[in-house]
Formats: sequence, structure tokens, C-alpha cells
Amino acid sequence: MNEEKKSLNFIEQIVAEDLKNGLDKNDLRFRFPPEPNGYLHIGHAASICLNFGLGLQHNAPVNLRFDDTNPAKEEQEYVDAIKKDVAWLGFEWDKELYSSDYFQQLYDWTIELIKKGKAYVDEQSSDEIRAQKGTPTEVGTDSPFRNRSVEENLALFEKMKNGDFDEGAVVLRAKIDMKHNNMHMRDPILYRVLKKSHHRTGTDWCIFPMYDWTHGESDYIEQISHSFCTLEFKSHRELYDWYLDQVVSSENIRPKQREFARRNLSYTVMSKRKLLQLVENGIVNGWDDPRMPTISGLRRRGYTPESIRNFSDVSGIAKRDSITDVALLEFCIKDHLNKTAPRVMAVLDPIKVIISNYPEGKEEFLDANYNDYEDGFGSRAVPFSREIYIEREDFREEANKKFFRLKLGKEVRLKNAYIIKAEGCIKEADGKITEIHCTYDPDSKSGSGSEASKRKVKGTLHWVSAKHAIKAEVRLYDRLFSDEAPDGHKDKNFLEFVNPNSLDVVSAFVEPSLKTAKIGNRFQFQRKGYFCVDSDTTEENLVFNRTVPLRDSWAKVEKK
Repeated sequence: MNEEKKSLNFIEQIVAEDLKNGLDKNDLRFRFPPEPNGYLHIGHAASICLNFGLGLQHNAPVNLRFDDTNPAKEEQEYVDAIKKDVAWLGFEWDKELYSSDYFQQLYDWTIELIKKGKAYVDEQSSDEIRAQKGTPTEVGTDSPFRNRSVEENLALFEKMKNGDFDEGAVVLRAKIDMKHNNMHMRDPILYRVLKKSHHRTGTDWCIFPMYDWTHGESDYIEQISHSFCTLEFKSHRELYDWYLDQVVSSENIRPKQREFARRNLSYTVMSKRKLLQLVENGIVNGWDDPRMPTISGLRRRGYTPESIRNFSDVSGIAKRDSITDVALLEFCIKDHLNKTAPRVMAVLDPIKVIISNYPEGKEEFLDANYNDYEDGFGSRAVPFSREIYIEREDFREEANKKFFRLKLGKEVRLKNAYIIKAEGCIKEADGKITEIHCTYDPDSKSGSGSEASKRKVKGTLHWVSAKHAIKAEVRLYDRLFSDEAPDGHKDKNFLEFVNPNSLDVVSAFVEPSLKTAKIGNRFQFQRKGYFCVDSDTTEENLVFNRTVPLRDSWAKVEKK
């Protein structure tokens, strides 16, 4: 049976239509253009998958271009992180480029604008310029410096370039139309003075082009056929085209800007400025904190490239902004790890069980599959001894008929091992149980072939041998925010919704096979969730991050 052909999203339809209308397939070129002023997040993954996906779909090149026009906020650290993230997601770029590569060309084009009377130096303050621009319903008013002569503007712009003005003293503006119904067309700023070292050009320049001027012209220089960006830039498209009009040649490809909805996710914030606040305020432990929606944070938490690409695919490309439920992202990682992660045993809240009729000093190694439901995972030997650990929540002295775990006088099966029966327990003065005493059926070993091994009991528990257990630090992550839309309240700061219980660190015991686990390895801790070996792991300290629980709904934020 032929698979149903997947329908094209509206961005793919734009490209297909352009090809149908005569665009040469060999002229297709796309780009992913991040600003290196922060780490990429799950929202950027949508743009990455879109642009690189189009490249793969049409066998067309895709540039990775850094729009690095603001040295006050940009760093080499961000460049390196972005490259790592794009490569980790599984994409290869044709060329690694930087808008700073084009500073001289942009400057030369700007000189031509001034000579044509289409740009002028303005000495108003930023507040004065803002007020003088008007409002969406009121036209702007001309700057008192708007009609300077070409010669004076050239001389002043040269002084700007030479560093003769302080930051904020002057700007260069395009001369378009102060009465235009699109406020972006009301003499936008082309250049400002910034006396800061650039991560690539150093101190060669002290004037830097604005993003709007740089972006479209960089697309043109690189001969990008389609410039896809998020919806907030839709009102900028007219300015994008006006700037292109000043430089385009009929022999070259003219880039086409089109917009799609940005990816918003519930229970998080997607603004790099706000994410930076979380880092700088110490609310999280860096950009790659596993609670962050950054790609590096998700990677450290245990998310896979496949799960993020699948999330981007099933979320789709929309024309209108909306909020995607974080549960969809969680489903995508669970779906992938369910197929790929080995099942192992770890006890996160241990209580000791002593099997009184198991011989003291005896130990045996039981064969345990890494996956009971799929072939190809293999197995490992799990040690068993007289003393084991189980989860504290898996035992009750008394419980109703719906409690299918261990309780006094009742039996459960230990995963891959024996059936045990709880005979008694030891308590501290405050009533806290410290030990559970059990007996086992020596003929009930899983897979032994005996009739006792085939006995059915309703509960099966995971466990680890106390003698062989490896101590591990386990970080249980919950959502960073307690509100579905933390930055959606006009009267409240998003930081007011930070979940104080977003991280719980516990001391756990894990089976000895995990002693050799490497950073980044992913596992399912049976009955507890999916976990990943954290980069903080050392030979002395094994650290796991919880990627996602097994259940569909997360633990409630407020502890009961």
C-alpha cells in the first residue's frame, strides 16, 4: 500500500509556487540567521527544521548566518553554542557566514544612500526621535535635521565612523516618509554609535548597522531566494523591500521575505532577554540548565535530536501565533525513548528489605533483559543478595485491595527475580519504617521453568541488591514555572511564577550495570521515568537527570 502523501505547509507551498512560476531550482538557497545574543531555544528549533528541511527537500544549500550587529549583547560563546546545537539536531550548513563580513559593503551602500539624499544624520535623542515618530493613528513629524545637505551628512557620517561622537549622540536615519501608515517606514535608524569591541571585528568599527538594514542586504549578498522569519517581522517586510530596492540588480536573485508563527510553549518563556534574566539572577544554573527550554538544556536533560525534530514536524508551521502544549513535547521524547532507551533498575527513595530465609553471604547473578517487549536490546546480569532496596512507597503495613505492591502478609514478585512475602518491619520511635523483613520462595525465580516461577502475583517491584548497589545523585526536574503562561500577565512579572519546587535532588541506589554509563546515555528507570547521565558526572559521583516521567501528567507544582 502506498503511503498517503504528506500535504505541504504554507511555506513549502510558497516555494513550490515560485518554482512553478519560473524560479530555477538551482537558484534556491535558504538560511538560518540567528543573532548570537543568547542560546537557541525550542522555538528556534522550528525555524532550524523549516529552513534546513527545505534545503533537504529541494537539495538546495542552506547558510548558517550570524546576524552579529550588536557587540553590546553578542559573544563568541553564543556563536559556538548555536553551531553545536544546529549540528546536534542533525543538520549541515553549506556556508558559515556573518553579517559582520558585510560591514564594508553595507557602509559603501550607505554612502550611496546619503549621496542620493536618502539618509541623514540626526542629532536628536532617542526619546525625541521616538516621540517625533508619532503613533499608529497619528503621523510623525520631520526631524529638524532631515533636510541637511548631502555634503554635511557625508561629513557627519564620516565623523561617526571615526568615533568622534559619543554613544547615543547621533544616529544615521533613512529618509523615507514620516507620514507613512507603517511606522517602520518613518525614517528608520540605519546606524548607531557603539564603542564596544565586536567578537569578530574587534575595534575596527564604532558604528554598527541596525538589524533591519543588515538583514535583507545580507540575504541579497548571499543570494538567498527565500527569507523566512517569524510573524513579528511581517510589518517590517515593507522596509525590507524598500532597502532591497536601493541595491538590487536585475541580474541577481531578489530575496523574498515571508513570515510564519513563532513557536510558543506552555509553562515557559521564549524570550532570550527573559531567559538571560533567569541565568543572571541565578534562578537556573546557566543556559544549559535542564529546566531551560534551550536546545542545550533539553539536550542535557536527555532529549534526543529525533524527538525535537519530530516535535517540530507534528507542531507544524502556522500563520497565526498560538501556544503549543508542553505535553506534546513530552510525548515526543517519551515516544522516542520508549523505543530506544534500555530498561534498568534504580531506587530513588530506598528502604531496606531483608530476606530472612535467603542464605547469608550468598549472591547470584540473574539474567535481565534491557527490554522485555522489543528484540535487539540484549541483556545484563543483575546481582541478587539477602539484602535489597525497594522504593519506600512500595510498602505499606496495611493497604486496601487496590494496592498491588508489598504489604504485610502478601506477596509480590521482584523484577527478574523471586516472589517475596512481607512478614514484618522495624520502626523507629517516631514510627518511621527502617527495615522490612520478608521471606522468599526459592523455586519462584523468573524464567527458571519451575511451576513456582510461573505463579501469578499481582505486583512486580523493581529493586537493587544492597551489597552491589551504586550510589547516585538523581535530579528530579519539574516545570520551571507554575503558570501556563508566565509572561502573559500584564500586571505581574514572569519571575513571580517561578516554581520553587522545580528541582529535587535525591540520593538513590542504582544497579551496578550503570557504573559504566557515559555522559549523555539515556535509560528508562523501570516504573520511574526516563533519565540521562548528566555532564556533572565524575568517577566518584554518578549524576542522573530526569528527562520526563512515565505518566502523561507531571507532578503537581504545589506539594501536598
